[in-house]
Amino acid sequence: MWTYHPNLLATPVPRYTSYPTAADFGPLEGGQIERAIAGASGDISLYLHIPFCEKICYYCGCNTGASGKRARVESYLAALHQEIATVASLLPQGTRVRRIAFGGGSPNAIEPGEFLSLVDAIHAHFPLYAPSWSIELDPRSLTPEWAPVLGDVGFTRASMGVQTFAAHCQKAIGREQSLTMICRSVELLRGAGVTSLNFDLMYGLPHQSEADLEDSLEYTRKLGADRVAVFGYAHVPHLVPRQAMIPEDALPGAAARFTMASQAHAMLTGHGYDAIGFDHFALPHDPMARAVREGTLRRNFQGFTDDPSDVLIGMGASAVSGFPGLLAQNEKHTGRYRQLSGEGRLSANHGILRKPQDRLRGGVIEALLCQGEAELSPCLLAEVQDRLGPFTETGLARLDGNRLTILPGGLPYARVIAAMFDSYRAANQRSFSSAI
Repeated sequence: MWTYHPNLLATPVPRYTSYPTAADFGPLEGGQIERAIAGASGDISLYLHIPFCEKICYYCGCNTGASGKRARVESYLAALHQEIATVASLLPQGTRVRRIAFGGGSPNAIEPGEFLSLVDAIHAHFPLYAPSWSIELDPRSLTPEWAPVLGDVGFTRASMGVQTFAAHCQKAIGREQSLTMICRSVELLRGAGVTSLNFDLMYGLPHQSEADLEDSLEYTRKLGADRVAVFGYAHVPHLVPRQAMIPEDALPGAAARFTMASQAHAMLTGHGYDAIGFDHFALPHDPMARAVREGTLRRNFQGFTDDPSDVLIGMGASAVSGFPGLLAQNEKHTGRYRQLSGEGRLSANHGILRKPQDRLRGGVIEALLCQGEAELSPCLLAEVQDRLGPFTETGLARLDGNRLTILPGGLPYARVIAAMFDSYRAANQRSFSSAI
C-alpha cells in the first residue's frame, strides 16, 4: 500500500505532541505557570504523573524509577498531594474539570490505597463536572485488588503497555509478560467498567520479525482492544542510557521498519479499525474514531485525543502543562520536585511562551497530523512550496491552491511534511526518532 522513499525519511523529526516541542523549551520566568492557571476558564483537563514502575524496561524513555523504595514513593505522593492543593487554589471560579488522566511510569506501581487517596484529594480540591477518568497500566503489576478501585472511581478509559506478545522480543527489552497475564488484565479492566481499552504495541524491536508483529496484532484484535497504538521503537541510548541494554545489531533496519508499519496499518484497517493518523487505530464505536469522523481530533502531550480543552494542567515530576499561550514543564528531578512542592511552590520553571506565529504554525501541524490537510497562509505556502515538491511529485501529498492534503500513500510521511512548518528545527539540531 505504501511506497518506501528512504531519502524522504532520512531526517529524524519530532512526534509533535506540542508545538513548539519540548526540545525547544527553556527557562521560564517566575510566576508564569501561576498566572496561566489563574487565567484559565471553561473546561480544563488534569494529568497526574506517577514516576514509578515495579520493573524498569530497557526501552523506556519515560521519567520513571523503581517503586521498591517505599520512603521515596511516600514522600513523592505527599508532594503530589501538596501540588494538587496548590494548583486548585489558583483556579478561578467557573472552571470545570472534565477529564482526569493518570500516567507514568505506571500508576498501578503504587498501592491501591495510595491511589484512592489521590483520587479523594482531586474530589476535595477541584471543581469536577462529570469528568472522564483514564489511566495507563502495567499488566505485570495489575493485581485483582485494583478492580474495585478502578470501578469505584469510574474509569472508563485505560491503556496497557503490551508492546509485543513475542517472548524472545519481550526478553530482549526487559518486559516479560505472558499471554495469560494480558488476558487476565483485559478481563479485570472490562469487569471494572473500562469501555475504551488501548493496547500500546511496538515495531522495530530487537529480533522482531514480521511474523512476530503479525501475531501481536492478531492477539490484540482477538482480545478486543478498542484502540491500538503501534509505535516505532526509537533507539537513542545517548538520550536514554538504559537502552544500552538492547543490542543495536539485533534491531531491524529502516526498510524492515517501514514494512512493519505498513503491515500494521493494512492488518488493522483490514479488520475493522479506523486509522488515526498513520500509527494509531480505533474501532468505529470508540470516541477517538468518532472524533476523526467529526473532524475534532486533537494532539496534546498524551498524543492523539478527543479532548476539546485548550487547557491541560500537568502535576507531578516532569509533567507538562499546556495553555493557549504557554507550555510549561515541572521539575524533572523528583528530589527537587518534592522540595519545591512541599514548600507550596509550583515547580514548572521550564517551558516556552507561545507567540502568535507559534500558534499559527502549531495549528497547521496539528491539522496535518489529525485531519490530514491544512489551509496555508500565503507566507507559509511560499516558505514550503519548493520543499513540498518531492512529496507532491511522488503522489504523497497534493497542493490545491493554499490547501495542502496528505494523500493515503503519504501517511507515513506525515510527520516529515508537518516538520516543514516548524521554524525551530533549523536552530535546534537535537536528534529525534525516525519518522518510521
